[in-house]
Amino acid sequence: MDLFNHQLRLHADPSRVVVRPFHIAWGGQGGAPSRTERLVGEVLEMTSAEARTQLEVVLKDFEARHWQTRRVFMTRYDQIEDMLGLDGSEIGDEKRQLIGAYFCHEYSYAAAALMNPSAVPHFDQSGMPPGSLRVLMSMRAVGEGHISSVAFREGIITDENQMKLAPEPPFATATDAVGSGEDEMPVGPVTVYRHRDSTLSGTVIFPITQAQSKGLEDLRIVQFVHDDGSLEWIGTYTAYNGSVIQSELMRTRDFRAFDLVPMTGHAARNKGMALFPRKVNGQYMMIGRQDGENLFLLKSDTLTDWDDGEKILEPTYPWELVQIGNCGPPIELDEGWLLLTHGVGAMRKYSIGAVLLDKEDPSKVLGRTRKPILAAKDQDREGYVPNVVYSCGALRHGETIFMPYGIADSSVGFAFVKIRELLKAMGR
Repeated sequence: MDLFNHQLRLHADPSRVVVRPFHIAWGGQGGAPSRTERLVGEVLEMTSAEARTQLEVVLKDFEARHWQTRRVFMTRYDQIEDMLGLDGSEIGDEKRQLIGAYFCHEYSYAAAALMNPSAVPHFDQSGMPPGSLRVLMSMRAVGEGHISSVAFREGIITDENQMKLAPEPPFATATDAVGSGEDEMPVGPVTVYRHRDSTLSGTVIFPITQAQSKGLEDLRIVQFVHDDGSLEWIGTYTAYNGSVIQSELMRTRDFRAFDLVPMTGHAARNKGMALFPRKVNGQYMMIGRQDGENLFLLKSDTLTDWDDGEKILEPTYPWELVQIGNCGPPIELDEGWLLLTHGVGAMRKYSIGAVLLDKEDPSKVLGRTRKPILAAKDQDREGYVPNVVYSCGALRHGETIFMPYGIADSSVGFAFVKIRELLKAMGR
């Protein structure tokens, strides 16, 4: 099969840092002041000159590394003020900034790995010449403590297998949840917001709820068309708290506000769910791997509640005998639903293949590739987890499939494959 592998690679980058809240246990014991109260008290006891000197030291170290550092410190101070009931009108700007700095820390969100991308058409296609498409990619960024977050990158692809990524801004910013408490992590649905002055390529969504506390993993994002024709970008991801996994939805219509919504039902207790880009026969549908080995078709009347489905695909060929899973949401073609899959073979080597599902009845498999269309080999074998290639979502551009993919859980590569070549490689 004629697959074009673009030479561009994205790698983990420890220099990409954001300022995050530094949470210190704030409850005192036996009536004693808490650590938070003690720290704030120490700053308030400083003279104005002492506070100015200490703040200058902090800014010398960090102001050039972050965007609007002083404003970030003030925002963090406001949260501490609300928690402790302080009167900010009696505290000077420099002491408030310094208090905020004590409750922040620098976090390298992609120091360990950058992997498992998905791609959708960008919400803004203005100014695109014929044959070009602006795309938006999500990636799993792994930082300190092996905590995963969601990073974004914008770019343009052409019908000649060319691509160009938008430059990363010098500063990255984290989304914020308005009114989130200091004393405990929120539970249930939550909405986070991109800063009004931040580009999407510089935005990172961090875990914020208890269920997500150890990571937001493997976002599979799709441009979803509702019954009324309106568009919504919906992604499924795995929330991980260190011991339990849970599938959740990320929903947005403008990439300014992101709803992070837990799903319910037996199927939602598994990972790797991928949403069809529209309803099929009046129902929402997903592809999932409910037993860790085979692929299932899931159906629901709502987007948030999913129970067990029907097994439609099991490991067949040597390169996938250990297990199979999806590589993102199904892609609609005239011939049916194209589903990219990953298979695990001997020596835990990952490969990517494809199947074609019936458009009216996706439980029917019309064809599947007998051999991988992409496999870990040569320089792509080395990394954080060797011998892995993995995608969380591709898109159609004209007669070509554009597929970003993770390499060895360490970096991201990009491939283009002609749809006719894919279908030709499928056997019944």
